[in-house]
Amino acid sequence: MAEKKSYGWAGKILRVNLTDGTITTFPTEPYKAYIGGMGIANKIMFDEVPAGTEPFDEANKVVFAVGPLTASGVPLAGRTTIASLSTYTKDHLVVDAHCGGMLGARIKQAGYDGIVIEGKAAKPVYIMVDDDDVKIKSADGLWGLGTRATTEALNRREGLDAVVATIGPAGENLLPYACLINSRNHSAGAGLGSVLGSKNMKALVVRGTGTVNVADPQAVADLSDYMLREIIGSNNNHVVPSTQQQWAQYFDKESRWTARNGLYWELAEGGPIDTGEPKPGNINTVGYRCMKSVKDDGPDAEKYTIKMDGCHSCPIHCYSDMRVPKSAENGGFETTGNTCVPNFPYLYMSKILGSGIESASEAGLIWNQVIGSTVDDLGLWCNYAQLYRDIAHCVSAGVFERVLPPAEYAAIDWEGFYRNDPSIMPPLLRMIAQNDSELSYIGHGTHVWTERWGDMEWNDTAASCMINPRGWPVHHSQECFGQVGMLYNSLFNRDDMIHSAVNFQGCGLPFELKQQIAAEVWGGADAIDMNMDYTPMNERKANFVWWSVVTDVLHDSLTLCNWVWPMTVSPTEARDYRGDLDLEAKFFKAVTGEDVTTEDLYQAGAKIMTLQRANTARGMTDAAGNMGTNDFRGMHDIYTEWPFTKDPDKAVFTEGTDKMDKDDIQNGLTMVYRTFGWDEQLGCPTAACLDAYDMPDVKEELQGLGLLP
Repeated sequence: MAEKKSYGWAGKILRVNLTDGTITTFPTEPYKAYIGGMGIANKIMFDEVPAGTEPFDEANKVVFAVGPLTASGVPLAGRTTIASLSTYTKDHLVVDAHCGGMLGARIKQAGYDGIVIEGKAAKPVYIMVDDDDVKIKSADGLWGLGTRATTEALNRREGLDAVVATIGPAGENLLPYACLINSRNHSAGAGLGSVLGSKNMKALVVRGTGTVNVADPQAVADLSDYMLREIIGSNNNHVVPSTQQQWAQYFDKESRWTARNGLYWELAEGGPIDTGEPKPGNINTVGYRCMKSVKDDGPDAEKYTIKMDGCHSCPIHCYSDMRVPKSAENGGFETTGNTCVPNFPYLYMSKILGSGIESASEAGLIWNQVIGSTVDDLGLWCNYAQLYRDIAHCVSAGVFERVLPPAEYAAIDWEGFYRNDPSIMPPLLRMIAQNDSELSYIGHGTHVWTERWGDMEWNDTAASCMINPRGWPVHHSQECFGQVGMLYNSLFNRDDMIHSAVNFQGCGLPFELKQQIAAEVWGGADAIDMNMDYTPMNERKANFVWWSVVTDVLHDSLTLCNWVWPMTVSPTEARDYRGDLDLEAKFFKAVTGEDVTTEDLYQAGAKIMTLQRANTARGMTDAAGNMGTNDFRGMHDIYTEWPFTKDPDKAVFTEGTDKMDKDDIQNGLTMVYRTFGWDEQLGCPTAACLDAYDMPDVKEELQGLGLLP
C-alpha cells in the first residue's frame, strides 16, 4: 500500500541526544492538532520535560519547530519557534524564542517539522543536518568565538548553502541573557543561548535541499499574487506612506511605509537606488516600501544603507543592511544591520542617561551600530531593550559605583557615556557576557539584580518598563489601546511579542476608519480608543485581547511573521482599506489540502495558549514557594506599580495619559479569562475548556496534580 503523501508538514521530527549520541526521528502526526511551531514545541516540552526541571539541567530540552506553511511559498512564512525553559524569569517556566532568517526554511527543506535537542555533550559540539545525514561534530576551534566568526568558519567548513545558527561567548558562559543567532543577525532570545551552552552545543548547521509538498501550488501562487497586489502593506502592515504622495489618500509620518522619491539605498551595489513611490498593485516594488534604517536611526542612516534585506519568503524586507566605518573604529563592526531593537539600542539609553545625544542623530547612529553589532556577535540578548535601560539606570543613578568592586568599576571608563564615546560599550558588553564578575548580574534578569543590589524600586518606575514582577518588560503594552495591550502583556512567561494589535494601531488609517474596522472584527467601535485617551474596560476590548493572543500564537505555529500578519487592513482604496483575515485559512487549505475556517485556526491558537498555561501551572510556585499552582490571577498575571501610579497629576481615563486603574484591569482579566474558557477567578484551564479543546491527556495530568479548579 502506497504511503499517503504529507502536504505542508514534512511528517517527521528529528531527535538528537547529545549525551549518548543517538540520532532518531519520530512522526509529526500525533502533534498536528497543535499545528506546528509553537504548538508542537510546547507539546513536546509538556510531554517530555518534567515540572521543576531547571534550565541548565540535562533533562531540559530545546525544541526547534516550524509550521505547515514554512518554505511552502506562502509570503512571510520564514520564522522558527524554539521552546525551552526560561533562564531569567521566576520559576524558569516554559518560554518560546523566535527568529527569522533562513533557519526555519532549511529545517523544513531538510525534511523535518522540528528538531529536539536533549542531553549534554561531554565536549563542545555542533550538529550538522544535511537532509537525512545528521552528525554531531566537534566544535574544537569554535568555542570562544563570536557568532560572526563562528558563522564564517562553519560556512567555510560545511558550505555556503548551509544556515548556521550559533551561540556566542554569552551562551558559552551560561549568562541568562544569551541568545542564538542565525544568518548573522537574526536572534532568538529568552535565554536560549545559555541553555544550549549548558549542553555544550555551539551551533546548529542545516542544509536542506528538498521541497515541501503543496496540495494546490496554483492556489498558493494566486493567493500570493492577490496578497501582494491588494492586501499587504509595509513593516507592521502599515498601509499608508509616511509622506504625502500623489497616489495616496492618506499619509502618516509615523508609518513604516517610508519609501519616497529621493530616498536612496545610498551604498547599493552598482550605485544608489531610489526607493521611489511603490504604489499598491505593483507586486514587484513591495520590497522598496520599508526603508527601516532611516526609520530606526534617523535621516543620516540613508548614506550608510546598502539595502533592505529580509527573511526567507519575505517581500517586505525590514532588515537594515548598513556599512558604518565609525562603528568599527569604535570597537563594533563595519557591516551592521538588524530589524528590531539591536538596530537602535541607544534609543532606550539616551533619555535615562541624559547625555544630550539623540538616538536618531549621526552620533546616536554610531552608538546604535556599535552596540547592536557587538551584542549580536557576543550572542547577548537584551530582553526587549531591558538590558539597555538597566545599564543606563545603573550608570546614571550610581548603582554600579555603589555595588561593583573597585577594580571592576575602574575597568570601565564610565564618563564616556557623557562625552560621546561609544567605544566604551564593547568592553562593557564583553565583561557582561563573560559572566564572571559582579557586573555580569545585570545580564541575569532585572528581578535578580535589583534584589541583589538593593534597587527593587527601579522595577516600579515607568522608566524601567518592567511590566511584570516575574521578570519581563513591556512589549506594546498600555500605550497600545490601553487595557488591550496591558492585559496581553501578562499572559505569557516572557514579554509577549504580540504585534497583531500594534500593527493595527499604527497602520496609518484615520481613527474613524479604524473604528469601523474594529466594529467589524471585535464587535464594536469601542474596542479601540484614541491614543492616550482611554475609556474603561468592556467586552469588545476583551475580544480584541483574545484575538491578539490567538493570532500571535497561530502565526508562531504556522509559522508566519507576526510583524506583518494578520492582514487586518490593506493599502487599497478600492477595498475601502479592508484587509483579509481569512488569508491564513486560505493558504492553509492551499498548502495542506485540509479545509479549515478562520475560526478553526483561531480555536487552535487558543488551544495552544491553553497548553502553555497548563504547563505553567505545573511548574509555577505559590506564595509559600510550593511548586504547582493554578492561581494565575494572584501569582502570574500580575503587574508592577508604575502603570497605575505614573502621571500623578492626571486621573485615569482622561486625555493625555495611559495610566491604568487596578480594579479596571482586574475586571479586564476576568473578561479575558472568559474568552478562553479559563476559570474566571483563577485564570487557569478548567476541565470544561480542556474538553472543548480536546486535550484529554492535559486534563488527566492537571487532575492528577490537583490543578483543575
